[in-house]
Order: sequence, then structure tokens, then C-alpha cells
Amino acid sequence: MSSVSKLVTLGVFAFGGLAALSACKSSSRNEVAFAAPCAESDGPCPPAPGDNAPSVSMRVTPVDPVAPPAPPPMDLSKMDLVHLAIGDDGVDARVSDKLTARTTLSPTLQAAARQILASSHIPEGVIVLLDTKTGHVLAYASHLEHGPARDLAVEATAPAASVFKVVTSTALLDHAGLTPETHQCYSGGEQRIEASNLEEDPARDRWCATLATALGRSLNVVFARRALHDLKREDLASTARAYGFNEPVPFDVPVQPSKLEIPDDALGYARTAAGFWNSTLSPLQAAWMSATVARHGEAVRPSIVESVDDASGNTVWSAPEPSVLRHVSRESVEDGVAEMMEHTVNEGTSFRAFHDPKGEPFLGNVTVAGKTGTLTDAEKQRYYTWFTGFAPSRPMPGVAQVAIAALVVNEATWHVKANGIARDMLRAYFAEEGVQNVHRAKIRGTAKRSR
Repeated sequence: MSSVSKLVTLGVFAFGGLAALSACKSSSRNEVAFAAPCAESDGPCPPAPGDNAPSVSMRVTPVDPVAPPAPPPMDLSKMDLVHLAIGDDGVDARVSDKLTARTTLSPTLQAAARQILASSHIPEGVIVLLDTKTGHVLAYASHLEHGPARDLAVEATAPAASVFKVVTSTALLDHAGLTPETHQCYSGGEQRIEASNLEEDPARDRWCATLATALGRSLNVVFARRALHDLKREDLASTARAYGFNEPVPFDVPVQPSKLEIPDDALGYARTAAGFWNSTLSPLQAAWMSATVARHGEAVRPSIVESVDDASGNTVWSAPEPSVLRHVSRESVEDGVAEMMEHTVNEGTSFRAFHDPKGEPFLGNVTVAGKTGTLTDAEKQRYYTWFTGFAPSRPMPGVAQVAIAALVVNEATWHVKANGIARDMLRAYFAEEGVQNVHRAKIRGTAKRSR
């Protein structure tokens, strides 16, 4: 996030309404600008002492400037975000028989997202790409290989899996006082967590890792042990609520609330903190979470509508300026989580996806912070993979930062994972931005792989 001060409209978020107030925002703190000294442009000024002032004393009460009225609400709840019309100069969505929305989507990026998903022939896939500064959605695509099309981005039916470790990491840094460099030794827990994995045993715990490495490599036992020993259940639950769990995410169309249920028993709690079931997540919320980390803990309202036109082409409604809904945690905490997420691509579960066989990054000098998630529902034969994150994670002059979420649902025969989908989408974005040594991925035929 740029350190240059900018005017931001802060919103008090209550998931039922927003109360807006104007403030000057810097990268480190909020400051409210009060009325400036009287100037002639402000109207008549009170006379100064000695300038024929009346003998009675006067007190002038400063008046806060009145913010411009917000646009009246527009009902966008039934807007069709599945059958989007891509034009040369924009992407439109049908609001009703008489109204059409001009979206914030980029025609080039929206076409790229559709192509990436369709060429992979995955049973189900979603891409959400948004600008972290404004919250504007730049690409929004769902793909189903079979069956009628539907908006998968707002469905919170997929397990959050190890993406939930972002929540646990935030809570550990914020409430338990841990740091990315906190060490933890461990053993086992690659596929499942048993009660024996939670017991400290120096003779058995032959591996050790920092919390940052544990997030990057998605080491389940590290997070299970740390949550059980260092984190109160209510602190994990409150952090999850701040990230939007068990609440509807504010958006231009309804979003299914992501769910979190924390079991009462120690093993169930530890498993939940590590991302083993008991939580669901929508792709839109996953991108929003990553944008919040990128913004140092500020949760900006995501939006996809720029304006609405009537049948005659007249603009009848324009979207308000971006608003900050809440602060999830302290800036230092979120910066620590961002640092930990960089390990996913630098050394962890997405190193291969983001680097060629020689170890060269597909995104050149663009740094990426991210988190993967993988979970199998063997009974339903559904294999879930996630990638969510943001880039560039370190500022690059002239390059806007974006957050991304990709979800892929495979069956027993699977083709690609979410981190590969996310990588190709980011390549398309940064190639469009003209970043040196970043090129669009070549769309090839599907390479099937059995599990």
C-alpha cells in the first residue's frame, strides 16, 4: 500500500448499513482534519481585535465540512454476474429488463480469466481478481464443465482448508504475541492430525520450523499445537469474524456467508485452527481477506459496479467512493502475516507453480504473497484446491497491487490446481501492466493426471 497520504472514506461496518465519515488517512494512522482557519472563500470572517471589532467578545464554533451526499441506494441484488457482456471498452451486466450495469471489470482480464478456466477443462473453477486500493473487481469468472452456469464466486460451500491458516496466523500474532520467527518443532500431521501429534516430544519432534516457514509449507501440526497451547478459542473466533466468517460479506450482490464452527474438544479445536474442516469459504471472501492483509489490516468494501444506465443509455446511478469497513488487526500484525505468506511462493507449497524448472520466477521481479489450501472429500469424490494472495507484495513504482483468489474443484481424475490457475491469471495481469519479463501463459491442451 502506498505511503502517500490520500483521502479515504472510512465506513463503520455493521453488516446492515454503513455510516460514512470523512478522514485523512496515512499509512500509519488516521487523522481527522478539522475546520481550517477562516478564509475569505469561507464567507464573512469575524472581525479581528483592533479592526473595529465590537466590544462584546465572540466565540466562533468550528463547523466540520459537510460531506457530499452518498448516491441513493440501488438494488443490485438480482444482477446477473454469470452472463457478462464483454465489449471493447467495458464489461456490462444485466440488472433488470430496463437497467444495465457498467462494471469495474477489465475486458482484457475478464476474457483472460474465462480462457484460463475453460482451457483447463476442470469440473469447477473460479477466479476473482481485485484492486487492493479501491476494492474494484477486475476479473470475475466461474466455470463449470457440465451443468448450467452459476456464480461460484459467491458460494461458500467449499471448505476453507489451509487458507484458514491465514486467520490462525493473524490470531497468533495479534493475541498470542508470536512473530513470524517463532520456532516450533513437530512430527507427523501431513495428511491428518491425531491426538498424539499434539504432544510435545523432543525425542520424536525431529523437525523444526519458524511460523513463517510453517505457513509457507502449510505445516499442519505447527498451527495445531500453537493454537492449542497459545490461543484462546474466543480470540480465534473473533479474528475469524473480523475477516468475515459467519457474516455476509458486503458486496453488490448477495454473498453466502462463510461458516466457522469451533468444536469444544481440544483435538477438534486444533484441527480447525490448522484448516481441517469446520470452516467454509467463498472465493470472493478469500480475495477480500488477501486484500485486507495487503492493506495492513484495512478491510475495504469489494465492488463490481461502476454505474447503472437505463434503456436509453442515461446514467441513473453511480457507485460511491470506496469505503473502509473495519480494521481487522494492527498494522504490524498484518505486515507479519504478509511476510509469512511470501514464504508460500518463495519456498513453500507454490514454489513449483510460480517457478519454471530452472527455478526462474514466471512473474519476474514481482513478489507474491499467498496461501494454498488442499482438502479431499473422499465420500463425494471432490478434491478442493485453493490459492489466494496478493502481488506485488512489495511496492513496485507504477504497478497497481491486486489480490486474487482461485478455487478448483476436481474429481478423481484431475487436471490442474488452483495455484496454477492463479499464476496464469497474475501473468495476464502483469503482462497487461507492461511489467518487464512477464508474459501471458501459453494456453495448451489439457494434461490429465490420475490420483
